Amino acid sequence: MNKRMNRNRLNIGVYHLKPYARTEAHIKDLADCGIDFVVCMDNDRPALDLFHKYGVGAIVSGIAPKWWGGFGDNAGKLAETNPMEKYEAAAKAFTASHADHPAIWGIDVGDEPSALDFPYYGQVMDYVGRAFPNQFPYLNLYPNYASVSQNNAQETVNQLGTATYDEHIQKYCENVPVDYICYDFYLYSINVTKHYENLRVVADACRNTGRSMWIVLQVNSNKPAEWMSENNLRFQAYTSMAFGAENITWACYTAGWWHNQVLDGEGNKTQQYDKLRKVNAEIRTLADEYMKYRRVSTHFVGFDGHPHMAAVQQEAIPSLSTGVFFDVKADNNAPLVVGEMVNRNTDGSVALMVCAADDPHETDPKEYQITFRAPDRCVRALGGNGYKTVTDLGDGVYAVAVKSNEGVLIMAR
Repeated sequence: MNKRMNRNRLNIGVYHLKPYARTEAHIKDLADCGIDFVVCMDNDRPALDLFHKYGVGAIVSGIAPKWWGGFGDNAGKLAETNPMEKYEAAAKAFTASHADHPAIWGIDVGDEPSALDFPYYGQVMDYVGRAFPNQFPYLNLYPNYASVSQNNAQETVNQLGTATYDEHIQKYCENVPVDYICYDFYLYSINVTKHYENLRVVADACRNTGRSMWIVLQVNSNKPAEWMSENNLRFQAYTSMAFGAENITWACYTAGWWHNQVLDGEGNKTQQYDKLRKVNAEIRTLADEYMKYRRVSTHFVGFDGHPHMAAVQQEAIPSLSTGVFFDVKADNNAPLVVGEMVNRNTDGSVALMVCAADDPHETDPKEYQITFRAPDRCVRALGGNGYKTVTDLGDGVYAVAVKSNEGVLIMAR
């Protein structure tokens, strides 16, 4: 995909930058927060000029016809509502008005469609990708807690349009010719076990079809009295990276939906700004090395009997051995989500992307060690604050200290 977003790096986005937060100071703060792009931006030329100045991209809504799957009562109606002539007219108007801008990275073509609309979306995505040569078409999918069909293939009052979420993702891959799958999952409004299962389904589909996994996570709250903590943000980000996420978007930066955004309704920073900036900086520290690898599989280590595995269609294991790393586990048997990765350049180096997953709700954070063996290998460990000490415990066993919800990339050559 030869577009303006640099897909060789891990990109970090946010949903919504409302007009009250588009001064130069606001956009500089956005960039300083570690944000690469904004979704649901409009074609605001002065703001886009500032985006370009500070290296921020926009996925712009309002250029292509709008679509949202909503609660499912419009499932299967996309072609009727937005015939191809509307997309053709949008592309012609964009070109005729010289509306292109170097800060426009993507064209928003819809949100959370039913699988009943995937065949037509295949045509839409193909056309938009060709008609807007400098942009990519952006489409976000439902999470696995959307409703499924209860009757048959003709049932339309449902969100997914399929009997299962696996089938929903399968139909997307069969019909929509783009090289990514993007979906939203708001863990702290649902639960951890569905988060793990959604990651598993999408990550495996990405691996099996050669696509990149993009995920929309939660920095705001669905309850006014709750604020996401730093560790809540870390848990979401690092579990996603353990499943190979290459694009992380936070919802919401300004007003969009729910409560306690990064900026308040007057454009002032809330407590979420410094939390998000800190966690994004950690992701950045990991990102260059992390993106040298691609995910092969992900393992739930130390989760035996854990309630977070209740709906996950994968067995937990007491320790992990990959053929390079052996007996990977926490020294206190805390649960770890471990992504097994190989170098993209096939130079023989491998890595584990580990999330210390023992305390997603931050009720009892701990410090402990990840222990493992890696015979005849040179091992390094990188955390969000830089390289970490790899301690030789003797008898070929190594250890890396971690804290609850921390992410660490362990590399071996």
